[in-house]
Amino acid sequence: MSAFTQTFAPISIADIPAMAADRKASGWRFVQVLAVNTENGIDLVYSFMKDGALENFKVEGVTKDDVVPSITGEFLAAFVFENEAHDLFGVNIKDIAIDFGGNFYALSQKEPMTVISPAQLAAREKAKKLAAAKAAKEAKAAAGEGVSEASESSKAADMEAKLAAMDPEKAAKVRAAMEAKAKKEAAAKQAEKDAAMEAKLAAMDPEKAAKVRAAMEAKARKAAAQAADDAKGGE
Repeated sequence: MSAFTQTFAPISIADIPAMAADRKASGWRFVQVLAVNTENGIDLVYSFMKDGALENFKVEGVTKDDVVPSITGEFLAAFVFENEAHDLFGVNIKDIAIDFGGNFYALSQKEPMTVISPAQLAAREKAKKLAAAKAAKEAKAAAGEGVSEASESSKAADMEAKLAAMDPEKAAKVRAAMEAKAKKEAAAKQAEKDAAMEAKLAAMDPEKAAKVRAAMEAKARKAAAQAADDAKGGE
């Protein structure tokens, strides 16, 4: 007896009729239509078996607006699964050979079957909205940073023009003062970052803090070594 094998292949809604007709003509036995509720819609998995091989064809992200063709014209037994997908998951399947018109199951509420509670679903929807708002905010900030960078570039160009028009000795003093100011500001920012990191380390478990310190020191040594190599290469 040959070993059992299983395969999965993605298909579109439009591919379903041709897929079913081909399975029928090739002598495959219909197994099931499995509906799975996901965050992107309903996934439908059509399964067929022949000679120890199980083939699965997956349609992803089916929505309430999609119209799914029935395969009962090729495999009548599929009517059970298609009525179930319609009643429990809200899939709009057309031309089911034996169509119960939404009454295959006696449901207390007309909602698609789901493995999450209403509270979890609401939480997911809220998370999606928050993520979208965050993405919009970040995009806006990125656009603002682009404007800021352009402004800084324009300021730098203006300063260079002014320095070029100055007496060389005076221009050199101005450049030196600007560089000293930039270094002072960079040192202040670094000191602020160091203080914030020290506060975080102080709040950590001592063993974990020691590991973080060791990693930071190793990174600093590596950066210093790389800088030294770059300096030698430039000589």
